[in-house]
Amino acid sequence: MDPNHTNETKTLHNFIYEFMMNNYDTETDSRNASLLDWIDGIERDSLLHHARQFYSYCTPIILILGLSGNVLSLCVFLSKNLRSLSASTYLAALSVSDLLALVFYVSVEWLRRGLVYLDPAMKSKILFFDGDVVCQFQLYVSYVSRLLSAWIVVAFTFERYISVCWPLLRKDFCTKRRTKRVIVGIVATSAVVVLYKPILSAIYVSGEGNHYCTTDKDHGFLSFILDSIYAILITLVPFSAIAVLNILIVRKLISQNKKRQNHYVITEERVIRLEFTIILLVVSFCFITFNVPFFVVWLRNFLSSNHIYSTKDLTTYEEPNVDYWQGVLYITRTIFYMNYCINFFLYIIAGAYFRREVRMLFSPSSLQGHITSLSNTQTPHSYV
Repeated sequence: MDPNHTNETKTLHNFIYEFMMNNYDTETDSRNASLLDWIDGIERDSLLHHARQFYSYCTPIILILGLSGNVLSLCVFLSKNLRSLSASTYLAALSVSDLLALVFYVSVEWLRRGLVYLDPAMKSKILFFDGDVVCQFQLYVSYVSRLLSAWIVVAFTFERYISVCWPLLRKDFCTKRRTKRVIVGIVATSAVVVLYKPILSAIYVSGEGNHYCTTDKDHGFLSFILDSIYAILITLVPFSAIAVLNILIVRKLISQNKKRQNHYVITEERVIRLEFTIILLVVSFCFITFNVPFFVVWLRNFLSSNHIYSTKDLTTYEEPNVDYWQGVLYITRTIFYMNYCINFFLYIIAGAYFRREVRMLFSPSSLQGHITSLSNTQTPHSYV
């Protein structure tokens, strides 16, 4: 949001708050020089100071774990024994989208918020991201990747729902060919939905001559509306769909266990299918857990936004505790980033087959005989 859009009747405190309490478009947050000067003057024992330290030191760890973990996950799901499974295709696509989010969203945001906070001298060395074309491209890919990550989890959840609750339809719906079509559809839809972001973005030049990649000042309100819709599309809507489908899946699994506990035939295909279902439940649970705190803070900021209060009597508007809520925003943002690095560890914990494939990845010679013995039984299962 540009300073030129502030109402003349607003107090200085509310002017600062308008920068700090932005909408879900986190790229426009607090990069005006006057605001950074104000942040530098806060008390060192405040929540904001400690929250920014938490963000600055934890985000590089998330990046390292996320990049390495997603690369390993991608290698495993594309391995000979797992690449024929439809569920593996979803998880491989999720690894790719998480990698894109880490590179084009998390890392860029850390350079702008975290690295500059730890070493202010670095500010002049990361101006590359605040240039024309680069600015729009980075925003576009970061928005597309986050939308992809959310809806691939939804698609995987629906695929597991069909597999568990409608087993007779599994051979028709849970195939690798159909899975590829679904993923291509999600990618195409995401690419179109997010086209507004680069179009409505521009380089803002401050009074001090600093360049900032932010919302075009001529389209502030439109960008606010579209960003709000985008926030709901990657949070509330996926949350609701995943929660409902998971409840139905768990309910069906419990019912099946009660009916078959005395005459349950264990096959390798059934074990693999159950394992992928457990992985789904764990991944979707963590997806909601890591997203909800940031969404709640965003929702509060949305309800306190200038665009919401602009039609109301400003004399009734209570000044918020800016330091406190900006500190909460940094903490919840860091938790939100964990969504892009945690999946590999969830696969390790919940998936015996995944653990075995990881071991094969690092020591293929010692397990070559085991791979050969399993290839005939696993390859035919193109749906799981």
